[in-house]
Amino acid sequence: MPSFDVVLEPNAVELRNAVDQANKEIGTRFDFKGSSARVELAEKGKERTLTLHADSDFQIGQVRDVLVGKLAKRGVDVRYLDFDTKVEKVGGDKVRQAVPVKVGIDGETGKRIQQLLKGSKLKVQSALQGDTVRVSGAKRDDLQAAIVLIRREIVEWPLGFENFRE
Repeated sequence: MPSFDVVLEPNAVELRNAVDQANKEIGTRFDFKGSSARVELAEKGKERTLTLHADSDFQIGQVRDVLVGKLAKRGVDVRYLDFDTKVEKVGGDKVRQAVPVKVGIDGETGKRIQQLLKGSKLKVQSALQGDTVRVSGAKRDDLQAAIVLIRREIVEWPLGFENFRE
């Protein structure tokens, strides 16, 4: 039975390359000379967190802009990042912001995908398996229609489709 997996996972290599390029640009820009501005990527298993460091709130905004530009050039969707986290004071004038990188479909989004497919009258079945949603069906055309439907209806997350099997 043909199937595919709906996943939410950024390209780790491109994410790391974007962080490296952002740090390189921050190091060479005149407005960052003598400051502690930088971006760090911490990886623990599948969980990733970007930490933005700067000397002021204004500078952390500039670091964020540089990072977003580099991510866009590397083809990493910015919707993976959650910039809603609070900017915290570290010591003196220094500030930092921890930005979690979204990996894996949460239960609420998984159930939403399942309900969307059930209500679509397509002849496909979906099952939530950990942080992925497995979609299977008898015909390849139904699976392709399911991909189009998911892409059209769920726009807040950059969902990917993997393991397409016949």
